[in-house]
Amino acid sequence: MVNWKSKKLGDFLLLANGLVLIILINLVASIYSFRIDLTEEKRYSIKEPTKELLKNLDDKVYVEVYLAGELNAPFRRFQKAIRETLEEFRINSGNKVQYTFIDPSTAISQKARTEFISDLASKGVQPTNVIDNDNGQRIERLIFPGAVISYAGAETGVTLLKGNKARTPEEEINQSIEGIEFELANVIYKLTNIDRKKIGIVKGHGELDSLDLAGFTTALVEVYDVFDVVLGESNLAQYDVLVVAKPTKPFSEQDKYALDQYIMKGGRVIFMIDKLEASMDSVSRPGYLAFPYQQELDDQLFKYGVRINMDLIQDRSSGKYPVVTGQTGGKPRMQLLDWPFFPLVNHYADHPITRNLDAVVSKFASSIDTVKALGVKKTPLLFTSQNARTITAPVSVNINDLRQNVDPSKFETSYIPLGYLLEGKFTSLYKNRFLPNGVDKTSFEAESVPTKIIVIADGDLVRNEINPRTQQPQPLGFDPFINITFANQDLVMNMFAFMTDENGLIRTRNKEVKIRPLDKEKIANEKLKWQTINLVVPVVLLIAYGIIRSLLRKKKYSQF
Repeated sequence: MVNWKSKKLGDFLLLANGLVLIILINLVASIYSFRIDLTEEKRYSIKEPTKELLKNLDDKVYVEVYLAGELNAPFRRFQKAIRETLEEFRINSGNKVQYTFIDPSTAISQKARTEFISDLASKGVQPTNVIDNDNGQRIERLIFPGAVISYAGAETGVTLLKGNKARTPEEEINQSIEGIEFELANVIYKLTNIDRKKIGIVKGHGELDSLDLAGFTTALVEVYDVFDVVLGESNLAQYDVLVVAKPTKPFSEQDKYALDQYIMKGGRVIFMIDKLEASMDSVSRPGYLAFPYQQELDDQLFKYGVRINMDLIQDRSSGKYPVVTGQTGGKPRMQLLDWPFFPLVNHYADHPITRNLDAVVSKFASSIDTVKALGVKKTPLLFTSQNARTITAPVSVNINDLRQNVDPSKFETSYIPLGYLLEGKFTSLYKNRFLPNGVDKTSFEAESVPTKIIVIADGDLVRNEINPRTQQPQPLGFDPFINITFANQDLVMNMFAFMTDENGLIRTRNKEVKIRPLDKEKIANEKLKWQTINLVVPVVLLIAYGIIRSLLRKKKYSQF
C-alpha cells in the first residue's frame, strides 16, 4: 500500500513535476520563441524594413563571409557583430538565410590562394592589409572584411568595412558594425527585387556624356533600369528619379516647365550642377577666368528653396594634382601638390544618405544658400572642412598657382554647404505666371504632392576619370594620381536608395552602436584602489561569513 504521507514519495513526485514542467516550458518556447534586446541602442535588433524583406524571401539566401582566420581584437569584434547580425537574419527569415565563415588563407598552395583572392576581388570583396605589433614585432596580415551573397543562381560581393578612414581604427570598425545590417540587407534586396525602379538621365543641355558617366551608370544598372531622357519628348511620369548631371547649355522654358510639372506630380530629381565653367583642360592657359554657365535654372531652384552661388570653393583639405616643379637630368620633375579647387568632403549631416561615409572628392564646387520656401524642409548633406573659402566669379584658375605658398589666414570659413536635400510640398515656378508656348496647359499643377529634391553644387561628383592610355573609363571616385578610390559611388548610390526607397530600407543606416571606452586617466589614478577592493574585500567577506556562521552554530548547539 502506498504511503502518500511518505517524505521519500513526496520528494520523488516533486522531482517528477519539476521535470515535466521543464519539458513543457521547452516545448512552448520552441513554438512561441521571443527575444529581448536589453541594450540601450538596440544593437542586437534589426529594423522592421529588414524584417519584412527577410520574411518575404522566396528562396534560400547563402552568405559566405571571408572575415575569418587569425584576427586582432577589433576585427574579432567586427566578426562577432557580423555573426550576430546574420543569426538575426536567419531567425527572422525562417532559416532561409544560411551563412558560413571561410578563411581564405587555408588554400592548399600559394597559387590556389592567389586565384582565390583574385576571384573574391572580381566579386567586389577587396582585401585589407592590417598591421599589428606582437611582442615588439611588426606583423602584416591580409584579411577580407566582406561576403559573397547568393540567391537563385545569382551572386554578388559586398565589402563590410565601410567606415570613415579619417577616424581612428576603433571608430572605423564601430562605424562598419553600424552599417552591417544595411550592407547585407541591401545586397539581398538587389538580388531579390524584381520591381526595378526607373532612372532617367536628362540629356540635351550639354550634360556629361556616356563615357564620363560610365562608372556612374555601371553602378546604377546593378539596381535600377537606366534611360536617357529628353525633356518635352519623353513621358516623364514613368521615371522614379530624374538626374540632371552637369548641364552646360541653357534649359528652354518648355524643358523647365516639363521638369517643374514632373516635380509637382510627385517626381524626384537630383540636380548636380557646376555653376562656373572650370576644367583642368583650361587651367594651364595663362589668364584663364572661370565665368558662370548660362543654364537658366537659377529661378527654378530658387523657387524650390536653394540658390547655387556664382563662386568657387577652395579648401585646405583637398585632392592632389601633378605639377612640373623643375628639371632633373633634362627631364621634367613632377610633384603631387594640393589643389584647393578639389575640396575633399569629409563632413556630413547625420542622415541615412551620408552617415558613416568615407571622404568624397569634388571638383570646382560652388557654395549653396537656402531661401524661403514654404512647406519645404532643407537638410544640408555635404560640407567643406573648417579651413575653406569662396571666390566670387569671375575666378582666376591657374595651375601655376600651386607652386606658390598657401596663406592659411585666407581660409577662414568653416563648413560651407555643398549639397542640400529638399523635402516637402513645392510651389511651381509657373504659379501666377504665363505658361510657356506649346505646353499642355490642361494638366498644370501649382503645388506638388510631398516629394524630394537633392541639389549638389558640383556636376563632377558623378564624373569618372578616363585612362589616357586605354581611353577606358575608371571607376567612379578613383583618383589615378594617388591610386585611391573615394566614396563618390557610395554617396550617389545612397542618394538614389533614399529617393527610391519606399520600404525604408535605407533608414537602417541610422543604426547606432555606442563605444563606451574606459577613462584611461581615471584607471591610472584609481588602479590601486580597485585592485585592493577586488582582492581584499572578497577575502574579508568570506572570513566574516565563516566567523558569523561558526558563532551561530556554537550558540545553537550550546543550548543542548
